[in-house]
Amino acid sequence: MPPPNTTQASSPSSSGVSSASTTINNAAPPPLPPPPPLPPRPDPMMTDNEVINNLRKISLESTSRWANAHHNSLTPADFRKYGTEMVNFIADYLENVHNRRVVPSIEPGYLRELIPATAPTKAEPFDRVMKDFETYVMPGVTHWQHPRFHAYFPAGNSFPSILANMLGDALGCQGFSWAACPAITELEMIVLDWLGRMINLPKEFLPFTENGRGGGVIQSSASECNFVALLAARFEIMKQLRQRFPFVEEGLLMSKLIAYCSKEAHSSVEKAAMIGMVKLRILETDSKFRLRGDTLHAAITEDRHLGLIPFYVSTTLGTTSVCSFDVLSEIGPVCTENDLWLHVDAAYAGCAFICPEFRGIMNGIEHAMSFNTNPNKWMLVNFDCSTMWVKDRFKLTQALVVDPLYLQHSWADKAIDYRHWGIPLSRRFRSLKLWFVIRMYGVEGLQAYIREHVRLAKKFESLLRADDKFEIVGDVILGLVCFRLRASDEANQLLLTKLNSTGRIHMVPASLSDRFVIRFCVCHEHANDRDILIAYEIIKQVAMIILHEQITAEPIVENYELEMLEAKELAAIRRDSDVFSLPNKELSVESLTSVSPHASPPVLSAGISAPFPTLSQPQNPDIPAPPVNARSGQSLAEKRSFLVRMVSDPKCYNPKIVRHLNMRNHKQMSQDLARDRTMRQVIENGGLRSRTSRSSGSGGGMWGRSDSAESRNLPGEFPEDDEEFVSTVALDQTGLQTPL
Repeated sequence: MPPPNTTQASSPSSSGVSSASTTINNAAPPPLPPPPPLPPRPDPMMTDNEVINNLRKISLESTSRWANAHHNSLTPADFRKYGTEMVNFIADYLENVHNRRVVPSIEPGYLRELIPATAPTKAEPFDRVMKDFETYVMPGVTHWQHPRFHAYFPAGNSFPSILANMLGDALGCQGFSWAACPAITELEMIVLDWLGRMINLPKEFLPFTENGRGGGVIQSSASECNFVALLAARFEIMKQLRQRFPFVEEGLLMSKLIAYCSKEAHSSVEKAAMIGMVKLRILETDSKFRLRGDTLHAAITEDRHLGLIPFYVSTTLGTTSVCSFDVLSEIGPVCTENDLWLHVDAAYAGCAFICPEFRGIMNGIEHAMSFNTNPNKWMLVNFDCSTMWVKDRFKLTQALVVDPLYLQHSWADKAIDYRHWGIPLSRRFRSLKLWFVIRMYGVEGLQAYIREHVRLAKKFESLLRADDKFEIVGDVILGLVCFRLRASDEANQLLLTKLNSTGRIHMVPASLSDRFVIRFCVCHEHANDRDILIAYEIIKQVAMIILHEQITAEPIVENYELEMLEAKELAAIRRDSDVFSLPNKELSVESLTSVSPHASPPVLSAGISAPFPTLSQPQNPDIPAPPVNARSGQSLAEKRSFLVRMVSDPKCYNPKIVRHLNMRNHKQMSQDLARDRTMRQVIENGGLRSRTSRSSGSGGGMWGRSDSAESRNLPGEFPEDDEEFVSTVALDQTGLQTPL
């Protein structure tokens, strides 16, 4: 029962969430408690302790009245109880997330219709909040930790990281300077030295190198790393230009600056250049989607001749679109020769460099000025945690330093203040979760985790390469596989849309060489061979549907075209009659596909059919050749379903109707085959008698309907009303009709 003075808000059925009611509190706010009494005037005879005790008593009474009036949230005892429940909820969710849809089935704005428009006046209990969370919020969640989530890149998550986040949130420290919380700064330096050594960065980048100028910092994301690196490079070049051209305005000097990246670089590089107000030249890649040194050198030479000032190059190790790797061994010397700031963005792939077998990709890193990777992608650390190293920390901090008096402290000359290393001032205790993960998994455990993901990606690649419906785009080096149907971009877009709409799997697209491709990334921490096989089966089945929809969606054949096809169809029926006329012979897939190109493909599991076999047939010179479709180069006769052509039902030529009619269960195949055999026998035995009644109108086809008594009493199993029978056959999938 809802409490008094409440209204009910229910969700519409179109939201994709079951209808449920939400209580909205509209009661008048409770009166505020009276203000605490003023402290009594101290008696000159009272001691200091008596005055202090009197003030403490008044404060406790006031706090108690406030807590009782507003039902203050949780006590320590409540927190222990509900904290235990929350941990159990999280563990159950991650253990059973595979039972949920990967992507939600909702529409934009769904939550606004379910949640009250105003905040509650009175406090609500934890149980009700959690119930509403499961009822209203969870139906709109995309489950990034789902075994069938293969979009983007992994979203790092693990129990050690979650526990560390709980600790950091409980401490609630702000680590903008060493003095604000020394442990935040100290631990961050240590874990960045650990991780830098784990991925074999040059010692110039490490914070504890003797007499070194390098250092590391944890930023919020790779986008921030790209932006901060560009700002540092811009500050450095502007400092030089101001010295060379002291009488030229800075705005004019900045208008000459130009940065470079490849067309496969992350969009954050373009955004950084836009915010930094510098020109960005996007360079072409080679056939493996890599930026090469000669391309960069040619662009720099050309721009210098145009009066521009190159100053910054952003390269990528592990591009977002296809996980390609710019050739640092070629780009690095070009940057050194031209005194350009080289930044290396290895957001996804950088974590793989803890495995020695992948470190060859980093050849040339010694030429870089800055490097970043994201443990929150592929090292089981929850977002946000993007680690960044610089070869000269002073070039970074001088571009970002702002030092008001209230932030200064007496240890500034001996300690690092991370507020000078990035955009925000306040900083969370991010290093704690990285420290927990490295310690509780160990380097060997993290290496095994990455190697397993790479192995599974190679397995998925091998499955696709063995299937001639698909092609692989780009090299599969780490955990990302880019593929596409051997079909048009429209077919591939449709494939991805259908896959994601099922809720059983989630992937995202990319554009490579102006072609639409689908990205498949191994993301789940405990991914295994079964997950890969399930994903491949889902993709394969939907791909078969798409291919057969393309076949049945051809334009309607004109009457004169059907007339030319009739002779060839009749010849095919006669050749096949010796197979289909045996009532007790079980038809095999081989017999269906080897005798005639017009036979139906075999029906596989889950009602999905294999694609049409590509068979050639000798052409009879006495029979006109069927028209050829320019789009596919295949004859319309080979694209038509045998049953659709035979019954001549005009509505079956509507592609939308065909798609609807063909979605039937494969369990009826044996029954349908028996019916098709009967129809073929009837056509062979009596069909020729009705050829004279063939119509050239819309109701005509290969076998038109005849009103003669002879034709209406053909031997076989036709019902008395043959038009009704044709309609019934058209509404049911048969073993000979092209399934979708």
